[in-house]
Amino acid sequence: MAGTAQSPRARYREQTRAEIKEIALRQLAEGGTAAVALTRIAKEVGLSGPALYRYFDSRDALLTDLIRDAYADLAAAVSQAADSLPPGASPRARLRALAGSCRGWAIAQPHRYLLIEGTPVPGYAAPPDTLDSARAVLGPFLPVFEGAAPSAAVRPVVEQMTAWAEADAAVAQWARPRAAGGSEGVALAGAVLAWAHMHGSIGLEVSGQFNGMGHDGDTLLTAQIDSLADAFSLD
Repeated sequence: MAGTAQSPRARYREQTRAEIKEIALRQLAEGGTAAVALTRIAKEVGLSGPALYRYFDSRDALLTDLIRDAYADLAAAVSQAADSLPPGASPRARLRALAGSCRGWAIAQPHRYLLIEGTPVPGYAAPPDTLDSARAVLGPFLPVFEGAAPSAAVRPVVEQMTAWAEADAAVAQWARPRAAGGSEGVALAGAVLAWAHMHGSIGLEVSGQFNGMGHDGDTLLTAQIDSLADAFSLD
């Protein structure tokens, strides 16, 4: 069944919103979140200040759209990496591929990565649905830890994640089908620790903290991911 055709007004509104976000992303790349200014955007688009508010009623509303888009794109990159793995790929190889996809996406557009994983924007409160967006990024990591044997070093994290799933039905409902028949606590611990490893390495790299230090970001991230795989006894 064919979708309903948009009216010219609806198409114009969608195009204008897209143009506004494009300009905001350019400002973000040039100077971070502090550089995103609705007045400057309005001038560039050719709208008055009040007219711009018909498309985004505040800077926070615009940032929320940019955050949702960034999470969706990152989740798509991770899912594509998961789908591209050869049949029978080892858990360690899968973990490396997923982490590498996150790094590749971040290196290509560091301003968008820092928007969702960098320093929180002062005074900004993300709406609850962005939690689902963040979970979409981590979802493909959970099945990697099916059959894992956590070492003593990560066992406290597994215990806390297990208690979390037992206490929060929404967390359990999200994690259970993604744990691939394994322990939800183990899968959650593995995914959260992978996120911590990735954010530490990738965040420092994209913000320029590794410049001049004589190592490659991919090599460092792979070493960290392999140490995590060792901690869970992944093949």
